[in-house]
Amino acid sequence: MSSSKHSSELRRLALSVLQPGFVGTEAPDWILRDIGDGLASVVLFSRNIVSTEQVARLTAQLRAENPDLIVAIDEEAGDVTRIESATGSSRPGNFALGTVDDPALTEAVAADLGRQLRAAGVSLDYAPSADVNSNPDNPIIGVRSFGSDPEVVSRHTTAWIRGLQSSGVAACAKHFPGHGDVAVDSHHDLPAYPAGRDEIAAQALPPFRAAVAAGVRAVMSGHLLVPAYDPDLPATLSRRILQGLLREELGFDGLVVSDAIEMGAVTRRYGIDGATVKAVAAGVDAVCVGGESAEEATVALLVKALTAAVTGGELAEERLAGAADRVREFARWSAGLRAAGAAQDTTGDGIGHVAARRALRLTGAARAALPLTAAPHVVELAPVTNMAIGKETPWGVAGPLAERLPGTTSVRVRGQELEEGTVALESCALEPAVGRPLVIVARDAARHAWMSRAVTGLTAARPDAIVVEMGLPGATTAEAQIFTHGASAASGVAAAEVLTDTSAL
Repeated sequence: MSSSKHSSELRRLALSVLQPGFVGTEAPDWILRDIGDGLASVVLFSRNIVSTEQVARLTAQLRAENPDLIVAIDEEAGDVTRIESATGSSRPGNFALGTVDDPALTEAVAADLGRQLRAAGVSLDYAPSADVNSNPDNPIIGVRSFGSDPEVVSRHTTAWIRGLQSSGVAACAKHFPGHGDVAVDSHHDLPAYPAGRDEIAAQALPPFRAAVAAGVRAVMSGHLLVPAYDPDLPATLSRRILQGLLREELGFDGLVVSDAIEMGAVTRRYGIDGATVKAVAAGVDAVCVGGESAEEATVALLVKALTAAVTGGELAEERLAGAADRVREFARWSAGLRAAGAAQDTTGDGIGHVAARRALRLTGAARAALPLTAAPHVVELAPVTNMAIGKETPWGVAGPLAERLPGTTSVRVRGQELEEGTVALESCALEPAVGRPLVIVARDAARHAWMSRAVTGLTAARPDAIVVEMGLPGATTAEAQIFTHGASAASGVAAAEVLTDTSAL
């Protein structure tokens, strides 16, 4: 093969192992050119989405260049939604489903989501999160997990995969080998999971074993250090973890996808180009990029890094070609899955609403205080959302409550405002609630000291206040509490219903 032909083939191989994002609701010219040159995958984010119909037009435009193109999306439902980022998810997330603990319900919710995604032309969903949230202080997983019990997470991971794939959309179990017992957000730095192999086998791996048994054909690696398997390299860059543990021990033979390669956990040490090369060398088949670095120049940089690594001997050409083969194999399989998917009905059957209602839990004091008969004042305590959630999507109780009780007023308070003294709880929360019911909405109050203090102060001044916790349940001083187990729009509607209608209890 001539030098120019070899260079062209290397570029084509390098393009085929990238899963880039891009900006805009129409495909930019550079993406279309790259698909023609060998790019086999793209990933969509909320910036690409206006409606299901618009995304369907976008994916049709993309597939005009390659009918088998993998179109991926990071859509978990619940708190992490892209397809419904403008409105908030109409389905509760994993923690709510795990709380109900009805695998048939989880399968139905995932199938409902799959029908919507398939109608939009999506073929791969970076879901479910198979992480066991064994550390309640975990800053990145939380309600994205089905729970803290490996058996619960395993059976709902299985149900989610079956439901999603029954609708023609491929599932992707993440974040291998388990991101649930860390205390650092991998978007910013490298977290460590210091457990021994026996603990990892008992706590973190069962959901991934269940995913493989359920027929998952894609697994996403996590950017975390697991010293029991590799004391030096994070899982995404570790051959010991991706080849030794995932492929050899768990028997997975599908597509290994990296978590977003621009995340600080790997780029702070190796740069985005170095991390990409090390990931493919370790066993990653498809490199997800573009959540933040969504430019043509980034793709060009990574193609150059991969081809240079092959010619320089850092990356075996056989490994790059093997990764490209797995991408093509997955593309063919997922195209067939999409073609065989159920007939589309994007109106849904209300299963998300049913699931959100079933996930509600109330204390006895809350039951005794309901229903509200007068328009309340609602105080929503809003944390800074992590980068997995992305831009803040609509959430909370005030909006749906105002629809049911006209005259409802509300204020949303953020921690920085309280810490800096630009907002006083007395003036924004207590004074407007004089002579009226007070509803306090929190989101992971136990994880945020400022929020916990605010709940304590408000309930001390107003013992009759009702607290709606939309994150992980934790100890508070409030007697009247409602737990939604997630902050999706569906969960907010469900909470508003029980606040105003005792027949909904």
